[in-house]
Amino acid sequence: MSVVSQVRQELQKNVDPNTNGYSLSFFKEEIKSLGIRTHVVNKIGKKLFKQIAHLSKNTIFGYCEELLKSGYIEEAVVAFRWSDFLKKRYDPEDFVVFERWLSTYVSNWAECDTLCNHTLGTFVEKFPEYIEKLKEWTQSQNRWLKRGAAVTLILPARKGLFLDDVLEIADKLLLDGDYLVQKGYGWMLKEASKKHQQQVFDYIINNRITMPRTALRYAIEKMPQNLRIEAMKK
Repeated sequence: MSVVSQVRQELQKNVDPNTNGYSLSFFKEEIKSLGIRTHVVNKIGKKLFKQIAHLSKNTIFGYCEELLKSGYIEEAVVAFRWSDFLKKRYDPEDFVVFERWLSTYVSNWAECDTLCNHTLGTFVEKFPEYIEKLKEWTQSQNRWLKRGAAVTLILPARKGLFLDDVLEIADKLLLDGDYLVQKGYGWMLKEASKKHQQQVFDYIINNRITMPRTALRYAIEKMPQNLRIEAMKK
């Protein structure tokens, strides 16, 4: 039995009828879900990765793509966890693979964030020249590429990295009308503020008149109350 078949068999064993409806409540868009708790999906992915960890990276990427083609969120999560497990083996040419997955297979914010926060976030820390590609994504018609441009920098921004790039990407997405894109770059600014509070606050103050309220609220969420009050003034 192939490892992809084993993943699907393990997932089917763990379907929880009570989880499906609960999970769907988090999404406005329609998703395909088997109804399995996230921690169970992660456990299955980690267990079965041990069987294939010795294989070539491209072989494992092929298994990931096979899982992604099903459209089920649980299979996508396994695929993106597997790609994250390969972080020590990333090469520059892998960007094309990750970009294709994001633009072709991702269909909801949870899949977008799982791929971008971990796999792509780690990738751009290792190869920061590819942040220029994220800036190109901000002009895409694909909402997941646009959200991905911001959420890929969540973990690096939390460490205080790439502040100039964070602010540039926020500029490029500032007036985007998609609420999921607004939440994405607001989240990115919030994480950047943990190490660069004053710079991010100044950016928000300079843009608060035009910045959508959804993005603004996310961006100031962790700031002191006096700064939050100041930022919300019209």
